[in-house]
Amino acid sequence: MTKMDPEIGSFETEMNRGFIQILVLTLLETDMYGYAMARTIKDLGYDVEENTLYPMLRRLEKNGWIRSKWDVTEDRPRKFYAITDEGRVLRTGLLNLWNKQNQILTRLSKENRHADQA
Repeated sequence: MTKMDPEIGSFETEMNRGFIQILVLTLLETDMYGYAMARTIKDLGYDVEENTLYPMLRRLEKNGWIRSKWDVTEDRPRKFYAITDEGRVLRTGLLNLWNKQNQILTRLSKENRHADQA
């Protein structure tokens, strides 16, 4: 990670919070345990720290957007998470909002590029 202006760092923290929630709600269409989720996110090219992921999972579960259950069939018990119907509704709304914001930023960026070239 490159060193960035402290002000950008605080914006990044805020942006990451929402992005990681959408990402997790999307990943949990398939049941996953926390460590596997963190690895999958890393494999996608994005890092999430466990001290960010686990409290967020607890918060999503408390709000009814995901559910969890323990799997004790293997030597090491694992807590698996899955999205709920309420979580799917939330995810759809968040993805719609994200897409709308992205379209606006993309359009504005194109307009700025054209203005710079004129």
